[in-house]
Order: sequence, then C-alpha cells, then structure tokens
Amino acid sequence: MRTRSRRQRARDLFLSTDPRRRTLVAMALLALALMVSSACVMLMIAAADSRVNAVAVQWWAAISVGGLVVMTAFIRSGETARLKDPSLTVPQMVWTITSGAVAYVLAGDARGVVPSVLAMILFFGTFGLNVAEVIGIGVYALLAFACAVAATTRFNAGPFGYLDAAYALMVLIVLGGCIALNLRIQRIRQRLREQREALAQALAINRELATRDDLTGLPNRRAMQDMIELERRRSLRSGRPLQLAELDIDHFKRINDTHGHATGDRALQAFAGVVRACVRDTDVLARWGGEEFVLLLSETSAEDARELLERVRLAVAALEIPHPSGPLRVTVSVGLAQHRPGDTVELTLERADQALYTAKSLGRNRIVTAAPGPRAGSGPGAARGARA
Repeated sequence: MRTRSRRQRARDLFLSTDPRRRTLVAMALLALALMVSSACVMLMIAAADSRVNAVAVQWWAAISVGGLVVMTAFIRSGETARLKDPSLTVPQMVWTITSGAVAYVLAGDARGVVPSVLAMILFFGTFGLNVAEVIGIGVYALLAFACAVAATTRFNAGPFGYLDAAYALMVLIVLGGCIALNLRIQRIRQRLREQREALAQALAINRELATRDDLTGLPNRRAMQDMIELERRRSLRSGRPLQLAELDIDHFKRINDTHGHATGDRALQAFAGVVRACVRDTDVLARWGGEEFVLLLSETSAEDARELLERVRLAVAALEIPHPSGPLRVTVSVGLAQHRPGDTVELTLERADQALYTAKSLGRNRIVTAAPGPRAGSGPGAARGARA
C-alpha cells in the first residue's frame, strides 16, 4: 500500500495531478522517449562507422533531445494551457522533422534508417493537428528533406549514385504516404465530429419532444412533475409558500363537437398564450392533459395567487378565438391549493383537483381555493368525470 502511494506520488510529480495536463505530459514524454531512442541509434552509427562525424552526431543528439526536454518541461509547468496548442504538437513536430533532416545528412551511408523515423514523427501528430496543419507540416517536411538530400549530395565525396536516389525516393514516398494517410484520418475525424453534432442535435430535439407539448409549446405533464418536485424541495428548505392551480377550459368538448378539433386546437393555443401573458416569468404553466392545465406559483401567498388567477380568468373571458361563423369565447374554472409541508405533491394536486370540481359545480368561470384538508370520498377521478 505504501509502495503504491509512493508510485502515485511519483506519477503526480512527473505527470501533474490535472487530468488534461497529465495526458499532454504523457504524450510529450513519449515523443521525448522516441527522440532519445533515435539519438541512441545515431550514436551507435557514429561509433560503428568511422566516416560519420561522431562529434557532430553527439552535438546533434544533445540539441535534439534537449529541445524536447525543454518543451516537455514547459508543458508540465502548465504555462502552455493558455496557448491555442497546449500540447505544442506543431513545435514538437517541426523540431523533430528538422532534427530528422539533419540526421539524414549526418548518418552517411546509414541514412536509410531516417525515413522510418520520419514516418513515426508524422504519424505522431495525426490526432493533434487539423487539415491545414497537416498540409503545412507535410510541406515543411518535404522542404526540409529536400534540403537534406541536396546537402548530402553537396558534401558527399562521391557522385550521386543509385543508393542516394533510392534514399531520396524513399523519403518522398514516406512523406507522400504519410500526408495522404493523415489527410484521410482528418476527413474521418471531421465526419465523426459532424455525426456527433448531428446526434447531439437529435438528442436535444428528443429531449424537447419528451418534455414539451407539441400543440401549445408548454411543458408536458412529465416535465411539470419534475419541476413541481424540485420546487417542493425548495419550498421545504426556504419555508416560502408554494401554490398549485389546476385550470380547465369550460365546455371545451362542446367546442370540439360543434366546430371541429382544429378549432379546439386553436382554442388551446390561444388559451395557453393568454395565460402565459398574465403570469410572471417565474411561474410555470404546463398542459396537464386535454383541456386541463397546471400552473406552478412558487414563493407566492394564497392571496397573491388568487389575485393573479383572477387576472387570468378575466383575460380568458375576454379572449376571442377567430372562426368563420364569428369569434368564439371561452371561460376557465380554476382550483387552487397551497402545498403544505409533509404533504406529497400528489395530495396537493388532488386538493387542487377537488377545488376545480367545486368551481365546476358552482357554475364554472370562477376560482375556488382548496379546503385546508382533503375531502373524504371525492377524488380526482370524480372531478374529471364532471368536467365538460
């Protein structure tokens, strides 16, 4: 256990405790390890071939590895987090490509090993570059190795032979293949991004459809139940009153039967628009089902709630719904109940439902406040059966 803790502390020391930075540092350390391996190969070549300038190779190894050490330390410090490219992918690739081009010149007859290193460098940045950067890096690599081939020809004691041509051609093939493959990968990544965005939009639409009533644009019953539960908890913590009102359009069935369902739909839309215009931004109106709506009034006293609902009642009574035979008018009956600590939401809604039943029984187009306690023997089923 203690050993594991030490290992964890060591990893945190080298990689940082920030998850994003740990990933960047780990990739930078991998690039550094590859450069160290390449430097070791070059030093082996210099030791085995007396024609290779060992001092130049040693300086090359020190500078190449040192440059990546500096970049890795810079990433580990967190200073690159403010940059557009916090991983320093482009600087690292430019550095390693330049180093590879110089190695091509220094390696002498062993320069055939460099194209494989070049391929590894180009593939290393595949997932950290965009299309423009891939093309830019590819062009830079082409120019760098063109200069390296020219320098090799210039400083080579012998004539430019078939082996030199083969090495140069191999570099060109590796460069072309890597750039083409990188561009292909970038196109695949772009398609995946577009598919993810399309999927996110589809999910957003599905969530909207799952929580909104198509006809009125109001929250549906399922979404309203969640909001009421959330407000119930807030009310319990704050001690502030919470009111629930059930609103039912009077004689709505008669509108559907006489004028058709299209007119009924327009009536529902017009009713929802009028009620929303009367209530506050903090109040929530939802379509509960059919012609029945529920209004959530948070942090509202019973007196203020009745005053607001009276404005709603008068506005609905003044509403005119266009129709070829003449404008139609509707009224609304309302049952209001204050949520009490210790009650369930279902019980508060049942009390509001009973108050609505009473409003219907008393002649409709009125507001009735629920009694302090539930009425035995009458429930929401009986109330809904009496509404027409």
